[in-house]
Amino acid sequence: MLSNRIIETSFAEIMGKRFGDYANLVILSRAIPDARDGLKPVQRRILYAMYQENNTIDKPYRKSAKTVGYVMGTFHPHGDSAIYETMVRMAQWWKMRQVLIQGHGNFGSLDADPPAAMRYTESRLSAIANEMLRDIDKETVTFIPNYDNSEMQPAVLPARFPNLLVNGASGIAVGFATDIPTHNLGEVIDATIAQMKNPQITLDELMEHVKGPDFPTGGIVQGVSGIRKAFETGRGQFIIRGKTHIEEPEKSKVKKIVISEIPYDVIKSRLVAQIDELVLERKIEGALAVRDETGRKEAEQKKVRIVIDLRKDVNPDAILQYLFKNTDLQIYYNYNMNAIHEGTIKQMGLKQLLDAYIIHQKEVVTNRSRYDLDKKKTREHIVEGLIRAKSILRQIVDTIMASEDRADARRNIVAQYGFTEQQADAILSIQLASLTRIDIVKLEKELATLSKEIKELEAILASEKKLIQVIVHELTDIKKRFDEPRLTEIRGEIEEIKLDLAMQINVEDCILTFTHEGYIKRVSPRSFKSMGGTIETCGVKDGDKVRVFAEANTSNTVLFFTQDGKYFAMLLHDIPEAKWKDLGNALVNIIPLEKHQKIVGLAIVDDFSKPVYVCHLSRTGFMKKTLLAEYATNRSGALAAAKLKSDEDEFVTVQITDETGDYVVSTKDGMIIRFAKSEVSPTGRASSGVKSVNLTAGDEVISLISVDGSDEGKVIRAVTREGMVKRTRLNELSPQGRAGKGLVLLRKRKNNPHQLLMVQLEGAEKLYAAGTGNGYTQIETDKVPFTELGGNGRLVIEGGVKALLLEAAIPNDDEQSPAQDTPGPGTRNEPAGQASLFDDMKEKKE
Repeated sequence: MLSNRIIETSFAEIMGKRFGDYANLVILSRAIPDARDGLKPVQRRILYAMYQENNTIDKPYRKSAKTVGYVMGTFHPHGDSAIYETMVRMAQWWKMRQVLIQGHGNFGSLDADPPAAMRYTESRLSAIANEMLRDIDKETVTFIPNYDNSEMQPAVLPARFPNLLVNGASGIAVGFATDIPTHNLGEVIDATIAQMKNPQITLDELMEHVKGPDFPTGGIVQGVSGIRKAFETGRGQFIIRGKTHIEEPEKSKVKKIVISEIPYDVIKSRLVAQIDELVLERKIEGALAVRDETGRKEAEQKKVRIVIDLRKDVNPDAILQYLFKNTDLQIYYNYNMNAIHEGTIKQMGLKQLLDAYIIHQKEVVTNRSRYDLDKKKTREHIVEGLIRAKSILRQIVDTIMASEDRADARRNIVAQYGFTEQQADAILSIQLASLTRIDIVKLEKELATLSKEIKELEAILASEKKLIQVIVHELTDIKKRFDEPRLTEIRGEIEEIKLDLAMQINVEDCILTFTHEGYIKRVSPRSFKSMGGTIETCGVKDGDKVRVFAEANTSNTVLFFTQDGKYFAMLLHDIPEAKWKDLGNALVNIIPLEKHQKIVGLAIVDDFSKPVYVCHLSRTGFMKKTLLAEYATNRSGALAAAKLKSDEDEFVTVQITDETGDYVVSTKDGMIIRFAKSEVSPTGRASSGVKSVNLTAGDEVISLISVDGSDEGKVIRAVTREGMVKRTRLNELSPQGRAGKGLVLLRKRKNNPHQLLMVQLEGAEKLYAAGTGNGYTQIETDKVPFTELGGNGRLVIEGGVKALLLEAAIPNDDEQSPAQDTPGPGTRNEPAGQASLFDDMKEKKE
């Protein structure tokens, strides 16, 4: 009788309960493997169904559709495609370390080709799959009803080897996922035996046996610490790298990178497509072509052969580093060892997984031993009856002949001779023709054998030690028959990928320009020459000037230094190419400059290993130099270049210098000091440095000049805010010790002291000044006569100077690369006026 009672409850409670039931079903009955046999329910049902159908290694192959139909109809009513896909995976050597199903026909490929339909393929259990099911008929495991209670199915398989670790598992449930890689059968068995013999064994001792994952596709694994963490906690990370080698044919101009093993679970065709795309887009300079040469020979050896043709002059290692970084030739793998144990999902480490398996095996062997003991005791009892019956066989025959039927004969034998009913049944089952040939010796031998076996089984059931010996013996036998050499190489910790950026680009000569207003462009020499080949024809905004002109190479790195002690690095190739008459791009659109940041130094570097230094000079006079190598980076964001001692301070210039010669530092109030470069000791990148000059109150540093012996005949030119230009020979400036007050470059005036805007070595660069009128006027400083230190110079610009601009000079073919100074401290619109950033790095143009 149906009830009409209405039960009131919240929708959230109903949905929560229903979703909880669903999640529990997915976790326990679909996606997560059992820790004991390492199988999901559908895998277990397929193997058991094939075993039931005698579709084993010693029988001919059978159509896959027959197995799928039987599994779906009897055990797993969830659709034939899910069953067949699972069946196919257990037959794919590149997925399973030890395949559990032998496939005949098209079962897919490393290229992710789909398998043929199940009506075309054939399959059977593999030899090692029999070990998963061995002794299942001896009541070794629990059986449960199938979905309609018409059949019984095993809740777990006997699993005579640790399948979960050997073949791994992956699956996604509700709120849980599992990713367990494959491992080497022999190593896992050795670890299992070691843990059985010594339950207190440490993880490090276990890892002497299990080195790490062992994938069917081979490859190279890096990250032992990640593997150890996974073995300890159940979670960890490592990388898998393809195995490669270089081939250099003697008569060919083409080198070859040959990929012989690819990372686990990587689709070969997709990897080839990734590399091909990089080659076509010329992102790997020097790579000519890629092709898949995997043939029957490689397939039989479970190998691949992917060939990348290279120019003979390129570095294959640099290209490999780029491929590791940008393709699936190197991937990360995350251990996530979740498994069903004791009816619930648990994250388990290596020891816990082995413990779960060992407990299971003890139960399996115990149950099997009890089953065998019962059978052998029953047989012993019968054999004893047959031996006794031999001595009174004629009387027993007479009793049988006098009986009315078989049941009466059994009762008479039991009653008259004292046999049990089992013995009586055995006596009655003896064929008449064999009555004269009962071999008493044979029966006695069988009885002795049975007695010995019964004692052994009783000893196993009575002794934990004996039980372990049996499991060890059987595991050793499996290892002997099925163990294979390790395929995956373990190589310690994860190596940092060091990219040779020059291998990623089309290396070619170019010209870089950078203007005072922050516009930058990369120009081809062809465009430069076809559009005039002079600074005057360069495209700039009205009133702007080219501050940096540099002949360089697209493989060079450009370093941009800011006033707040940061720097940015980028390949010159990544600066957008433009025509000589184009304006170029604003630098803020190329690097992530913040609003308050301005560029006070720019350097082009072709080799970070050169023994030169990055020298920072702050407004308060602190100087720091650091080896150029410390600025090498692959990062595109802002990095720390130097440290300021206070928030009020800022850097006025950054230069690249060597260790020889002197530094010349000038101040706003007209002081100048020269001291040896060696007085500034190199420090780390994020340091603040030492004092270069002792400033008076209100004074500040405006410039830095790097000089050596070849500069002694040169001229120092200085420009003041009042429009004065002063020229003094460098050799008049005597070296002093660092951090002194220096010498007077320009004599101070009492009422209206001079304020220097720029001090630099006079060169081919043109100097422009903005006065009281509109626009800039060129200052021809070479027409100003020399004055000694302390002299006033000559008034050149009436009304004073608002701003100064330097315009770079273009070197002749027989000259060295042009001097490239930093732009001025932008907020004041005043150039810092220092000498070349690259005087110590430039080379003769070839």
